[in-house]
Amino acid sequence: MYSITLWEFAALAAAAVLVGFSKTAVSGANTVSLAIFAAVLPARESTGILLPVLIAGDVLAVLTYRRHAHWPTLWRLFPAVAAGVVLGTLFMVWADDAMVRTSIGAILLLMAAVTVWRRRREDAPDVEETGSRAGRAKARSYGVLGGFTTMVANAGGPVMSMYLLSAGFRKLGFLGTSAWFFLIVNSAKVPFSVGLGLINGRSLLLDAALVLFVVPGAFLGKACVHRINQRLFERLVIAATVVGGVQLLLR
Repeated sequence: MYSITLWEFAALAAAAVLVGFSKTAVSGANTVSLAIFAAVLPARESTGILLPVLIAGDVLAVLTYRRHAHWPTLWRLFPAVAAGVVLGTLFMVWADDAMVRTSIGAILLLMAAVTVWRRRREDAPDVEETGSRAGRAKARSYGVLGGFTTMVANAGGPVMSMYLLSAGFRKLGFLGTSAWFFLIVNSAKVPFSVGLGLINGRSLLLDAALVLFVVPGAFLGKACVHRINQRLFERLVIAATVVGGVQLLLR
């Protein structure tokens, strides 16, 4: 396994709990998890180690919200996401650990900025018909960016969160559509990650220990989703994301 201390494993376990929580309560909050993984482990390898943990959270989210997905939106997004995943894979072929770490840090800060911008516009949302020409163009642009960020840094959550919110999704529709989206996309990323050497026998051994911590996080999220103070939690997530992004850029 990897040469990590007990405290580092505890940090990874806490990040796995947050993955489960984010998948059933606040989609995109696991940007904090990827910052922790990239800080404890080699940044490039951390993306492959985190992926099975995310898939475990996706399975639990689908089991919880499977009936609330909006499939026309999903089918509209998938082609653009596939293009973004291919672009992200090509980037990962030649990017070294330092470049991946810098990219993850920059993506985290970008996603934090996007989230702040979205929250400031909440009082005057610009909801478009997803089937209109403008809606299709927006779906393509978000899809490519979401595919690239999820392949390079498993950071597609904030991108998709912004798209689904701008499209007018309510809480259950948002969670159901997001759950199916990431289960399908993250599962499709597995062959790419194996081909890049990011998923191997050693990484799966660590995943086997960490996946156990996803389950209590998912149950906690399900219990809290109707009672959580969304605004306060988003502020905490943004602050932690900024700290994680800056730490990776300065490391």
